[in-house]
Amino acid sequence: MDGHPGLTALIESAWKELSGSDAGRRDLCLDVVGDVLETGRLMPGDAEQVVERLVTVALSGEGYAVRESALHAACTASTHYELSYRVVEPLAVGADVFEPLLLDYVLAVLGATHDQAALPVVERFLQHPHPEVRRAAAEAVNELRWSRQSPLGKERPSSSGAQVAPP
Repeated sequence: MDGHPGLTALIESAWKELSGSDAGRRDLCLDVVGDVLETGRLMPGDAEQVVERLVTVALSGEGYAVRESALHAACTASTHYELSYRVVEPLAVGADVFEPLLLDYVLAVLGATHDQAALPVVERFLQHPHPEVRRAAAEAVNELRWSRQSPLGKERPSSSGAQVAPP
């Protein structure tokens, strides 16, 4: 499908299928949502609405495969859209409930917001017992710290509007 209306229709179809399918099928529905997000062709507000739903699925009582697909799609979105911390903040609040392999996605999404509000949450995972989680946390911390600086090293506003000094 080509164009924004077609992509939106494809996502809506996937959401409908998601609510009425077995776990294996729900996993595939979320893969479709991720594929659409990967195009980078949704309007930013539409992408944020999709990610909000993905975050809800990721934090739900669904099985591992469904939650992994939701987080993978959210992570894909974070590479193609500038997501605000507000949209993914529930992941920060619920980060402790994720299995180590899923934390890789959570930390990547939080780091991609470039919002300093995510830094304390991400830094907690630098001491995690699993080395993969510590590595993902270190990458997210580096992304968040690097993003505090503008190309000229001047202060820039954070997403909350407050001035953030460079490190």
